[in-house]
Amino acid sequence: MIQFANTEYFYALILVLVFVLLYWFYNNWKKRAKKRFGDAQVIGQLMPKVSEGKPLVKFILILIAFIFLIIGIVDPQVGSKLEKVKREGIDLMLVLDVSNSMLAEDIRPNRLERSKMAISNLIDKLQGDRLGIVIFAGNAYKQLPLTTDYSAAKLFLSAVDTKIVPTQGTAIGEAIEMAIQSFDEQEHNKAIVIITDGENHEDDAIGAAAAAAEQSIKVFTIGMGLPEGAPIPLYNNYGSQTGFKKDKQGQTIITKLNEDMLRQIAAAGEGAYARANNASTGLRKIFDDISQIEKKEIETKQFTDYEHRFQIYLAAALLFLILELLIATRKSSWAQKFDFFGK
Repeated sequence: MIQFANTEYFYALILVLVFVLLYWFYNNWKKRAKKRFGDAQVIGQLMPKVSEGKPLVKFILILIAFIFLIIGIVDPQVGSKLEKVKREGIDLMLVLDVSNSMLAEDIRPNRLERSKMAISNLIDKLQGDRLGIVIFAGNAYKQLPLTTDYSAAKLFLSAVDTKIVPTQGTAIGEAIEMAIQSFDEQEHNKAIVIITDGENHEDDAIGAAAAAAEQSIKVFTIGMGLPEGAPIPLYNNYGSQTGFKKDKQGQTIITKLNEDMLRQIAAAGEGAYARANNASTGLRKIFDDISQIEKKEIETKQFTDYEHRFQIYLAAALLFLILELLIATRKSSWAQKFDFFGK
């Protein structure tokens, strides 16, 4: 297991590209300057000890030293001790709708982004609970299995968008069934939180929620959107909006929050329903309800001790800098003995 103490310094690696571009521009300028002085072969004979290749080698060594220096500053840490840790919590599967209707902007910035913000806030409140993520549109897909690694959960969440699934639609029932299957057989209290606009066109979501309740899994729903609805924006490959989605008659499609469906799903799943709006995501009510679920002891394995490895990378950076200093910019005396092209 590897972790990094100062991940923000990874951005400094962008400077590698900057240095390469500057070096390329500098070499081009130098070549143009030599041409202004005269013929390249004549200038080469006037400066026989000038090496063309050594400056490039020195630059590469400095670049490698810089990369190792940044990695050393980031401070890689390697897990050295794996222990079983017991904690109290529940198993929670977050089921997120990523259909195109979630791009509607009746809730700012849009339904999907607001949903991701709500999930991120929920993750920040969890303590000891295992968390998993299922995404769905026309079909359901497991995005993240149950884990206590909340950083990984946020990383997977950041990659979620409407393009991540190949088939559009809204298969809430299939998503609930996949969430049920994602729980293991351990006797932990379990809950499913569905975040969607409720436009189910595919299957029996209420029946799936009832099946979850029969297995002592509570199903909560959060409605993303407003009852009056909003059009579904269309975007090109460059992310610019090109218009709104229309039906076969050329009329703009308005996607509306289906609160009745979400209330029925929550009721069948013995959970609760909350509606998001521009002032609130409804998360507080759902989290309060989830907090009332009895927590049970969960045993997980995790690294408890980490050893710093920055010394290795700083030593490597120092080594490459020393090598760079030992290389002269002029040709070596033995190299001058080779005259491949004649005088």
